Formats: sequence, C-alpha cells, structure tokens
Amino acid sequence: MSQTQTFDISFGDCDPVGIVFYPNAFRWMDATFHTLLRRYGGHSQVCKQLEAVGLGLVDASAQFKHPMRDGDTLDLRTQVVEWSQRTVTLGYEGRVQGKLAFTGREVRCLFKRSQNSIVAADLAQLRELLEGPNV
Repeated sequence: MSQTQTFDISFGDCDPVGIVFYPNAFRWMDATFHTLLRRYGGHSQVCKQLEAVGLGLVDASAQFKHPMRDGDTLDLRTQVVEWSQRTVTLGYEGRVQGKLAFTGREVRCLFKRSQNSIVAADLAQLRELLEGPNV
C-alpha cells in the first residue's frame, strides 16, 4: 500500500532565502497520509469504523537532501514500512524532477478512549483495513 501526491511549490512555501521552509515538508507528509486514508472513507470514517478518536502522530522526522524552491513540483510518496502492536511507521520520499529532495518518517498510533483516558490501541484492525481491498 502506497500513496503518491503532487504539490506545486509556491513563493509562500519558501523562507527569505528562497528555499522551502522546512515545516512545509511535515505539512505535505501529513496531507499525503490523509489522502491515503481517503481510499477507506477518510480519517473520520476510519476512526468511526474502528471506534477510535484519531490516528495521531507520535513522532516525525525528515532529512533534507536537496533544496526545493518556488516553481518546483514535488512528488511525495508514502508507504507503510513497519507495523508493531501499537504503532505504524510510514516512510516518505519527496522528489523534484526525479531528484531526491527529502526523506521522512512518521510514527502514528490509533487512539481509543478507555475508562479514564485515551490510549494507543492495538493496530490489528487498522492493519487489516489498510492491507485489505480498497473501498
């Protein structure tokens, strides 16, 4: 299961030096993850189906390899790289004109309500949903 999304980089995405302001890479990674979830009805529908309150981010990182600038087109690909009992790790690869611009990683949990709090739940149902046939 993977998802590729294209982003047109504009002046507003860049810092005063003219390169992409790094938080935008994290914004684009999050957007690509949520686009992937649309195959299954979107974030809200997935959470409703799994009786969860959210698929929350618990860790994120990025390594920048090549500057991205105003006018560039970013192709960002994500895929699941690891499942554990309570976390799913997604890998990201961002390319501009085929050249690697950055790599990234997100670790997410499926959060459910317990009697007194919200906890990271077992991911078996989420994995079954995401690895099964698309809706």
